[in-house]
Amino acid sequence: MNLTMGGHLTPLVGFFREILMYPMRNLMTPDTPFFIVLNAASGKRDAETIEATIRGVLEQAGRRYDLARIDHPRQLPQLARRAVKLAQQQQGTVVVAGGDGTINTVAQAVLNSRLPFGVLPQGTFNYFSRAHGIPTDTATATRMLLDATVRLVQVGLINDRVFLVNASLGLYPRLLEEREAYMQKFGRNRLVALGAGVITLLRGHRQLVLGLEHEGQSEILRTPTLVVGNNPLQLEQVGIPHADAVQQGLLVAITVRPIKTLALLGILCRGALGQLGDADNVASFAFDRLTVWPYRRRRIKVAIDGEVTWLRTPLVFQVAPHPLPLLVPACAIAASPADADEGVL
Repeated sequence: MNLTMGGHLTPLVGFFREILMYPMRNLMTPDTPFFIVLNAASGKRDAETIEATIRGVLEQAGRRYDLARIDHPRQLPQLARRAVKLAQQQQGTVVVAGGDGTINTVAQAVLNSRLPFGVLPQGTFNYFSRAHGIPTDTATATRMLLDATVRLVQVGLINDRVFLVNASLGLYPRLLEEREAYMQKFGRNRLVALGAGVITLLRGHRQLVLGLEHEGQSEILRTPTLVVGNNPLQLEQVGIPHADAVQQGLLVAITVRPIKTLALLGILCRGALGQLGDADNVASFAFDRLTVWPYRRRRIKVAIDGEVTWLRTPLVFQVAPHPLPLLVPACAIAASPADADEGVL
């Protein structure tokens, strides 16, 4: 698809305007209370130890906080909204402890509030936190919150749903669902993830027929999957040439041409080796708004930051009008592609 990065000034202008208009009352002070949402089911770690660690660091520092622990995923949206409401009332900061899916849900609640947002990563891959230099060690990350600085971070939207890492449809949601099942059974590591992907591909797949609209251009596309990325670390890791576009206020779409199973297995291996952009059957382009019409489908299964759900069509991918005020270390260093644990495919 012959699409360019034209029109990228619009999100950049909005982004810098947001910096100038960012409310001073939302900046961190030594008295800013934390309203923490802890997902006890995220990742592989012991929830009791994590909670004790967070409480110990904050109590030693004399910082006010409220911690709500989630033991079932259905509690998450409600407790996220509760944390936002309390933070607005007390000029506090919302903090989430969990993996990328948990972070996504709480970010959805925080985004339009303009409240500062803190992350204590507890997931398996932690793409969002590592892309912004946030430590994966719970004690270190909690101490970081005490003197963190605010960085305005780009957010992607699919219809009205936030995505921080990626959103996708077609084969990729199926890969995620089956990968999760295998990881729960055999453990969370790279080999299990790669093996699950191979098994999923060997079972066969359907082609999607998609209508794409972007900057006045339209095209009909046949593809097994469409992935839209908003995380430079993940894009760099798999070797997509437009990874730097996220730094310019854009999103990146990745599609695969209709190919046979053996060729798809080759693409899976290329992604694991960081060479996805070199594959002849893979195309990518950067954009700020993309409308997708799946042929004859009113609803379609999508994956948003690793969580699979159903959305009504058409699907509109775009950069959110407001960035997310993320708390990062004063000297944050983003992770390099070599530090990553898992690829996009």
